[in-house]
Amino acid sequence: MWRVSFISNLRFRPLNSSPMHYDKPALSFEQQAQRLIDRGMIVEDRTLLIQRLGAVSYYRLSAYWFIFKQPGERFAPGTNFEQIWRYYTFDRRLRVLVLDAIEWVEVAILRTRLVEQFTLLHGPFGYRDPANFKPEFSRPGYRGDIGHDKLMHEIEDSVDRSREVFVEHFRTKYTSEPHLPLWMVGEVMSFGALFTFYRNMHRTEQQTLAQGCGVRPPVLESWLHTLNFIRNACAHHSRLWNRELPIRPLIPHARNNPEWHQPSTPDNDRIYAVLMLLRFLLKRFAPESHWQRRFETLLSDYPEMPLGMMGFPPDWRESPIWS
Repeated sequence: MWRVSFISNLRFRPLNSSPMHYDKPALSFEQQAQRLIDRGMIVEDRTLLIQRLGAVSYYRLSAYWFIFKQPGERFAPGTNFEQIWRYYTFDRRLRVLVLDAIEWVEVAILRTRLVEQFTLLHGPFGYRDPANFKPEFSRPGYRGDIGHDKLMHEIEDSVDRSREVFVEHFRTKYTSEPHLPLWMVGEVMSFGALFTFYRNMHRTEQQTLAQGCGVRPPVLESWLHTLNFIRNACAHHSRLWNRELPIRPLIPHARNNPEWHQPSTPDNDRIYAVLMLLRFLLKRFAPESHWQRRFETLLSDYPEMPLGMMGFPPDWRESPIWS
């Protein structure tokens, strides 16, 4: 099984070794196509291959044919470019589907419920007061200087960069207010800033929000952390389908969430765990989205995809979460 971690593309030079020089030349799309053919790739339509290399770079596609490489840069017998292309198009559709689910979750949990809960407790401008967060959030050097002051600066930058009409309207109408209320700020903050906001709320407030999601606070925090990474990966069109997750979501304890362990407990190092937590949250916050139906359509359109490389257990369809 191909396992690639988030540092897999780094190359470390041993101490006292000679400097390495990169001497690979740039190749035209035609030369790239010929290189693939010379290395044993089965190509049924060379013109179409060149066209696709002009639409999706050789380097990007190389992540999808890597599992078919053999020593000496040759491809395994029978490796067909059409198969590689289907791996790529499957991954592209998967990213779109995952990003759609993350949007539902992000809006429901962070931009809606978190904002409502916090403002009811602390008022529309309570986020400016560090006393409304964990005490350590104001300590210098906390979590690599990601403290309350830095979060406030990030929020101010987001507001200043925003071109939303409601921002300009507020500033024009309420000239004595230097800051926006949280329900406006929550619409322009990044996912990462909202995640930082949540992980530094008082424990009892985290508990309330997590209970509304059907899990405990450490689980929800780990899920949001993972989704922040996955969201960025999707936004940058990065490979998703078989990558090893550098930030892994916690699997809820069987005592509190038995459906996560029936019929078997999933691993948390592959995209299947992310799909599972998204389905779990969508059932609660967006039951009308028909997301699962679209997901199952994607799988039926690509029956050749090796689901095991995505972390799917053989009995995954029997899980109550997918019912």
